[in-house]
Amino acid sequence: MTTRRRLAVQALLWSGYMAVSLAMVASFQPVNGSLVFVMLCVGAGLFAASEGLRALALWQRWLDRSPRSLLFCLVFMPPVFAFGLQLALYGVNRAGLWLGLLEFPPNMPHGWAVLASYTVNTTILLWLWMAVWVGLQMLDRWRLGEIAKWQAEAAARELELQVLRAQINPHFLFNALNNLRALVNEDPARAREMLSRLSNTLRHTLQHSAKERVPLADELAVVRDYIALEQLHHEERLRVDWRVDPATADACVPPMLLQLLVENAIKHGIARTPGGGVVDIAIRRHGATVSVVVANPGRWAPGASEGTGLGLVNLRERLVRAGGAGAGCQVTEANGRVTVAMDLAA
Repeated sequence: MTTRRRLAVQALLWSGYMAVSLAMVASFQPVNGSLVFVMLCVGAGLFAASEGLRALALWQRWLDRSPRSLLFCLVFMPPVFAFGLQLALYGVNRAGLWLGLLEFPPNMPHGWAVLASYTVNTTILLWLWMAVWVGLQMLDRWRLGEIAKWQAEAAARELELQVLRAQINPHFLFNALNNLRALVNEDPARAREMLSRLSNTLRHTLQHSAKERVPLADELAVVRDYIALEQLHHEERLRVDWRVDPATADACVPPMLLQLLVENAIKHGIARTPGGGVVDIAIRRHGATVSVVVANPGRWAPGASEGTGLGLVNLRERLVRAGGAGAGCQVTEANGRVTVAMDLAA
């Protein structure tokens, strides 16, 4: 809330209080100029006291203190301000009467007992005001904290996607361009086809990676393009066995997950296995869950210095965040083949 708006709300609040108080007094006795003057002083004093409490709370950082210390300040400081306000009003009344400027009804109570009574009433008002102010401040802090948390998560997600893009693009771009250059003279038609596949792969990497979910059909199309480009480099060493359940046609998945699995399978399986081998890609639906399994020849050595543990860590984190209930990822090795299986909500 801006300063101008806050002061306007304060003025409206205490003006309303003055109007209600004068109306209550008028129901018992006539209201003269002296009573109006005193009530104006009361409203101005409450305005000043509430603003003073707010300034003190901000200056001494009450909201950053422990709950016990905050409670102590909220309980004991409003009475101090209330007593100071009523003492000042008492002095104004006595001076006005002595100078003949104020005139009150003869039956109007006065004295120290009345001062104490008014102090209690003012304390209650300031307690209520402080309770509302502290509540609004806590709510605003919680809201700003939630915004900061979501901004941090969005920044982390964007950084993660940038890391994924940096991991994927340079991995095959150099070889793809070299192979395309050699293919231009040998088979121009195929070179144009492979150039289109490379364009599709890069466009998917740049555009779809910023989304939470993409259709599985789009992810499969770009992975097929990616594999075709890698087959230019590995030739007969890279063979792919696709088993895609037609029931998954309408599924949506987090972008680039399948591409990351296939990239790891080729980089750490096919490229390191003499004679290459087969990459198995199986996608099936089990009720509301889609299972994706990618298997390749090789060995699984978690924590090895030459491995790409970061990619799998990112994969697991993205599955937990975007894959829905039951999402997960497992890596196993058996009979000379490494299998990565992930389950996620469709």
